[in-house]
Amino acid sequence: MRLEAYWGVGPKTREALTDTLGTERAIRAIEGGDVRALTDAGLSRGRATRILRRATGGEGMDTLATSDARAAYKELLDLAVDHAVTDRAADRIRVLTPLTSVEAMEARLDDVLAARDAWKSLADDDRETVLAAYEQYDDRDGSERAAVEAALALCESGVETGPFETIADLETDALEAAAAALGALKDGRVQEGADEELDRLRSALGAVEDMDANALQVIEDLRSDGVGDVTAFRDAFEDRLLEETQVTIDQVREAMPTEATDATDFVGGTLRSLRSDLTSAVDEREATVRSDLETTLEDAREAIDRAVAAVDDIAFHLSLARFALAYDCTRPTFRTGDEAAVSVVRATNVALAARGESVQPVTYALGEHGVTGEALDTEGVEALEAGGGTDAATRIELEPRSNPVTEEELPGDERVAVLTGANSGGKTTLLETLCQVVLLATMGLPVPADRAEVTPVDALVFHRRHASFNAGVLESTLRSIVPPLSSGGRTLMLVDEFEAITEPGSAADLLHGLVRLTVERDALGVFVTHLADDLEPLPPEARVDGIFAEGLNPDLELLVDYQPRFGTVGRSTPEFIVSRLVANAEDRSERAGFETLGEAVGNDVIQRTLADARWSG
Repeated sequence: MRLEAYWGVGPKTREALTDTLGTERAIRAIEGGDVRALTDAGLSRGRATRILRRATGGEGMDTLATSDARAAYKELLDLAVDHAVTDRAADRIRVLTPLTSVEAMEARLDDVLAARDAWKSLADDDRETVLAAYEQYDDRDGSERAAVEAALALCESGVETGPFETIADLETDALEAAAAALGALKDGRVQEGADEELDRLRSALGAVEDMDANALQVIEDLRSDGVGDVTAFRDAFEDRLLEETQVTIDQVREAMPTEATDATDFVGGTLRSLRSDLTSAVDEREATVRSDLETTLEDAREAIDRAVAAVDDIAFHLSLARFALAYDCTRPTFRTGDEAAVSVVRATNVALAARGESVQPVTYALGEHGVTGEALDTEGVEALEAGGGTDAATRIELEPRSNPVTEEELPGDERVAVLTGANSGGKTTLLETLCQVVLLATMGLPVPADRAEVTPVDALVFHRRHASFNAGVLESTLRSIVPPLSSGGRTLMLVDEFEAITEPGSAADLLHGLVRLTVERDALGVFVTHLADDLEPLPPEARVDGIFAEGLNPDLELLVDYQPRFGTVGRSTPEFIVSRLVANAEDRSERAGFETLGEAVGNDVIQRTLADARWSG
């Protein structure tokens, strides 16, 4: 296969890859998702990642139908990378893509959840042992030797559950011999400490070379010691060689010339002969030791390959397991029948949680879902227990709901919802949360909810609010969100404040058309808008949901129940905003101005709001 047949590989990229890796190795790196090999060849990490995503999961990437969907996908990968235990695991996470079969999703979920349960069950000391092994692995650049040594360290930890079972089956004797051999060889050279005799010969050769470089000084030193006649000079030189070079007396006498004309000729000839003899001896001994080490590695090749694969796979699944624990993620249920659905019970937004914000879990559903009253019979949600995820960098702080969903308020089975309500009421956050759940599920990863049902979609259309009011933005938006609806596959529409890109009258007409089109195409969709009253009548397959603000707290912050109320139009809350402005006014004239605005919403409402806020404090 030609390298340029891969997405993103043009002539320059092909040249960089072939010059560094060669064509065959470059193809193996692309097919195997090896980010490091491509970056070592000179590609930026971002470019390497984009090429590998398309090469290993191009069809899955096609489900991300809008730039906002792709941005949400990348944000999730970044959050998961934060929990990677090795650089290689981080690279593998970066090239994860949505999967195209439920079987593949379930298989990855099995692996990640097994790793999660295994990690959660480990004592702190065992966790530290595992992380230390992987830290050392990274310090040594993830080399084959580093992988073997990490495998041995994991074996010594005694951890044998979940993904660690593969470590328990490794041949430790063969790996110990392989680790020593890999440590002894580097770039085809036998390293110091690998063989005592080789070290002795190298040391002797080095000493002889040093003496040869200073031969005239050696002669002068011997003469200054009072050595006069030839025999005495010969004996003194012999003693110095034996003392400083670790050569044997036989090697010295064999190297001494028999027909030297003077001291310089005699010393120089001896040292040159010793250098030649020792160089040959070093080369011969190194060849013998290298051959023995290579035989050891050849005999242990299967054990080495298994260790490398096991260490790599464990790191990958363990990293995803740590992400799942950090956000208390659970296994989603996939709905594959004719009736599509997306539903979540007590779901949280991982991006908010990662920023350390408190998160009120929400329940929401579209289509023929399985959300039941039995699943919602609690009076709020307690904070997550600290145990089981103490290694994670982030834990979610959950706030109890002020108005828990009851059985009488369960969502219906409408496939499309128009979501309304207060400003800063969490409507956009709900869209993001649904997007995160669907993305994580289709990547075969646990989701941040107590329960979730997901129908894998062929197109995820996520559109955030963009406050650009011109025809070009309107046209480009319609070009990005309408074609997926017309493609004939399963589509999930998550559209936020479509009216922000055109005038209200036209926006209402276009949005009503989008809702009808979504219904007609049997798609799922949530449309956030402040124009709900202008969309009537909605098709029977669509409903209106609302989010409500409940007042101000003593700090004059808006109190919002982020749990939508199904089948109810949410209302904006200008009275709460104006009340805060009145209370925070810096002088009388400013206060008077805001009080004039307050007359529009009712001064009695303003005063009651402020009184309630003071009373609640």
